[in-house]
Amino acid sequence: MSVNPAPNRTTSRRALLGLAAAGLGTLGLASCSTESTDLGKQAKDGSGKGYIAGDGTVAEYAGDDLSAPVEFTAKTFDGETIEASKLTNKVTVLNFWYAACAPCRTEAPTLKKLSEEFKSQGVEFIGVNIRDEKAAAEAFDTTFGLTYPSIRDLDGGVLLSLTQYVPPQAVPTTLVLDSERRITARVLGVAEEGTLRALIKTALTGTK
Repeated sequence: MSVNPAPNRTTSRRALLGLAAAGLGTLGLASCSTESTDLGKQAKDGSGKGYIAGDGTVAEYAGDDLSAPVEFTAKTFDGETIEASKLTNKVTVLNFWYAACAPCRTEAPTLKKLSEEFKSQGVEFIGVNIRDEKAAAEAFDTTFGLTYPSIRDLDGGVLLSLTQYVPPQAVPTTLVLDSERRITARVLGVAEEGTLRALIKTALTGTK
């Protein structure tokens, strides 16, 4: 999966993987630093819990701050190919998660509810699982009744292509894409039901 990179961006895939392994969860947050944010403090703590929990901070993008249209081809756990081009003309919610992530479990009922609520309006929910094998992912879906697909992203390809918006190990993170596949909103941490509903409705109106 790829999003058009910022001009002159030269960070290598190997370097980005190194950052992810080190837990530097503030990559791509222009207004934050590892010294002053909760994400940075968690990274420095070395708590070993395997994720850096965001605080539910919401960022919305409009005008010149909108991303280029997201472009990707990726496989789900069932082997289905998902192409970004086929998401044009619909709002899409991308949720980065894995089964043992406690905040991911907390927000799962909200994602289930909203995916069903907005299904009739053509909103597509897609998970991006960064850690699990198929059995663990399917057990999670069964536990919480999730029916939308998840991309298997064990190699970090999807995550690394979106580090401008998704800090490494900041899981869960949720992105909302408009009908032109541009990122209009991001939630770092647990997505609250009312907040995510409002962000989806805004994307549906096409006002961003």
